[in-house]
Amino acid sequence: MSILFSPLSLGSMTVKNRFVRSATQDWLGDENGYLTARSYAFYEELAKNDVGLIVTAHSYVEYPRGKASPKQNAVYDDSFIEGYATLAEIVHAYGAKVVLQVSHAGVQTTLETTHGVAPAETNALTEAEIQEIIRCYAQAVRRAQMAGCDGVQLHLAHGYLLSRFLSPQSNLRTDQWGGSVENRLRIVTEIVHQSRQWVGEDFPIMVKLNSSGGFLGTAAIPIQDVVEIAVRLEQLGICAIEVSGGVTSEPKNSLSWLGITTEEKEGYFAENAKMVKDAVHIPVILVGGLRSRSVMEQVLESRTADMVSMSRSFVREPDLVRRLAQGQDKAACISCNQCRNIEGIACPFV
Repeated sequence: MSILFSPLSLGSMTVKNRFVRSATQDWLGDENGYLTARSYAFYEELAKNDVGLIVTAHSYVEYPRGKASPKQNAVYDDSFIEGYATLAEIVHAYGAKVVLQVSHAGVQTTLETTHGVAPAETNALTEAEIQEIIRCYAQAVRRAQMAGCDGVQLHLAHGYLLSRFLSPQSNLRTDQWGGSVENRLRIVTEIVHQSRQWVGEDFPIMVKLNSSGGFLGTAAIPIQDVVEIAVRLEQLGICAIEVSGGVTSEPKNSLSWLGITTEEKEGYFAENAKMVKDAVHIPVILVGGLRSRSVMEQVLESRTADMVSMSRSFVREPDLVRRLAQGQDKAACISCNQCRNIEGIACPFV
């Protein structure tokens, strides 16, 4: 049996195979942040087709400032628990696991959506505002557990608020929240500590972590800092790290490369993932342009990462895991990014 189809434990959670659906904004929720019938149908297709671990589209933890875009999922108060409970029940019926990604937009939003905030830019956060955001994250983690989700993923990537705290390019603060790696990571440390007060020590908390990987821009993190952050995250009790990169609001530093036409172009964060993997003892997840079964197997067999994560490929083929198990050698996705549609994520070629 291919290593792709072997189980793996992430803290207290055991996933039946090595496939992860990477969190991606899907525009399937309603204008108030609640899941819809389209949301449930989208995730059910993934679960029933053997995606082992499903990470939801990012849900904002604070209203209105944390909202990044229209039709984004939300988790800023208890009224959202019921919807995620329904989602968890649907996913669990097929033996899959579901993790809720929680996020705060920071400055990466629009005036039409909210008024943006960041660590040290226009509208820099005050001490009181930082403490409130930490509280909002901890409450979001509590809600995920109450809903029956298998864990949460803190979004520390793609230019959203927490990734801008981590980056020395964007975090220019001179107080306890900026400067050294320890200080830049402090907001995440406090989020984890406060979350543990609500959910206990065993509830899985994962992260999606930005790495430089050819992407510069305003949320870049030097790779040596990425590795140090990863080590500190493990010490915090984080159970898995998904290595990503890029800045959503900067097209030239896009997190979704176009034209993945050869195996050599696949897995464009692999080198960074390997450096993280060599430094920690928790599972590492690789995302970024993975298309071929042979490349995915090589990633795992070489201990570059422990799991492979995709999004666009699952939009095109929600049954991709089954297809690969039956002998298909690669995903049909051509990496055109045309699936990103504010009317609802969907591949235009199917």
